[in-house]
Amino acid sequence: MFPALHAQPPRTALHFGETRTGYGDLAAASSALAARLGSARRVAVWATPEPQTAVAVVAALLAGIPAVPLNPRIGDGELAHIVGDSAPDLVLAAPGALLPAGLAGVERLDVPLAAPAAPLPAGPGDPEAPALIVYTSGTTGPPKGVILPRRALAASLDDLAEVWGWTGADTVVHALPLFHVHGLILGVLGPLRRGGTVRHLGRFSPEAVTAALGDVEGTAVLFGVPTMYHRLAERLADDPALAGALAGARLLVSGSAALPPHDHRRITAATGRRVVERYGMTETLMNTSVVPGDPDGAGTVGVPLPSVAARLVDEDGAEVTVWDGEGVGEIEVRGPNLFTGYLNRPDATEAAFREGWFRTGDMAVRDPAGRFRIVGRRATDLIKSGGYKIGAGEIENALLEHPAVAEAAVTGEPDEDLGERIVAWVVARPGVAPPSAGELADHVARTLAPHKRPRAVRYLDALPRNDMGKVLKRSLGG
Repeated sequence: MFPALHAQPPRTALHFGETRTGYGDLAAASSALAARLGSARRVAVWATPEPQTAVAVVAALLAGIPAVPLNPRIGDGELAHIVGDSAPDLVLAAPGALLPAGLAGVERLDVPLAAPAAPLPAGPGDPEAPALIVYTSGTTGPPKGVILPRRALAASLDDLAEVWGWTGADTVVHALPLFHVHGLILGVLGPLRRGGTVRHLGRFSPEAVTAALGDVEGTAVLFGVPTMYHRLAERLADDPALAGALAGARLLVSGSAALPPHDHRRITAATGRRVVERYGMTETLMNTSVVPGDPDGAGTVGVPLPSVAARLVDEDGAEVTVWDGEGVGEIEVRGPNLFTGYLNRPDATEAAFREGWFRTGDMAVRDPAGRFRIVGRRATDLIKSGGYKIGAGEIENALLEHPAVAEAAVTGEPDEDLGERIVAWVVARPGVAPPSAGELADHVARTLAPHKRPRAVRYLDALPRNDMGKVLKRSLGG
């Protein structure tokens, strides 16, 4: 999984705050911890934004023991469910980290950052061996434990390396949570697999991004979510140092949700760089990516990765074969990137597949070049109004083009006449009077089409979001 741990290049592996850990030290610390895991069946990792989280996960992978990353901001009920469902024998944590009462019954093991050099464990040879058990967000019920095998991690990371030109010369800069696919697998295990450097900011800020991008080993790659890139875009006009730092990065990557087109345009105009979007899920890891340099990729999540097959299907399960950028279908995928199943949930595992294809629940259109553009989730973002199938995402993007709108979300609600009516949830820009419902409806009708205009507008001070910046639409009533 990590050739650089054997080669131990003279390069920083982990850079968190003021703490730098080289490949030799990472190999020694993770080997020592792996030896202490003994015959544990599973281990939980208290995934604080510290280097010990990376050491803990690498040690578990070296020992061939599945790791269960835990959100350090997790609620008591969700923690009880995950601990009961995954039954970890140990919880690995940074020394001094305060653990909640819900972990009192699990033996604690502190994670070292230094240890005497020792031979690396061979690890399991079976590519199907479970590597991680990552729990879903639980938006449609209790969180499900997604069993990710070693071959899925390797396949996704190697696909991205091929498409992005990702090498050991890259330092990946980010401030993403380490209990999720984006921050942990892509943002930590990805650089370590390539022999590069992880530069974790601890806490996101434009100032921290500027400083980190200007102080990297080799070339800089920035990972972020749309909320982060939006905040960067807001600052660019008045912050030449930030613009210069972004312009100097080799690659800017956004994921976990769609980046609005106006943020794409602002970043490109100020830096000359195009933000690359990719698309993945906990169950599938990465499925698609925009190819760096594609001048028409903005607003899409690109094309399938080399080892991934992806298609759109209609409500009857028939493949959508006309790629015109208009026909909406559900994305289905298959390939070595897929999970092996949900822990203790064979029923849910079976329901997630159709003839070997994983049903993502994401609705999209596909353009003539084969790029996917996601329009929303099947459960919350596909609105059937007046005989039309409408994706919430395109209406949200249209609303964000209005100069008085800072944030926008779109949901559907029952309507006796239309079946569902479109509801816009809007946050106005600071210091600007909220635009009227009629003004916003007319704006959307001119930008898209009359049948896509919102029939109701509700104003908020802020949209509810999770740790990855995704809007919690169920909290809006949609």
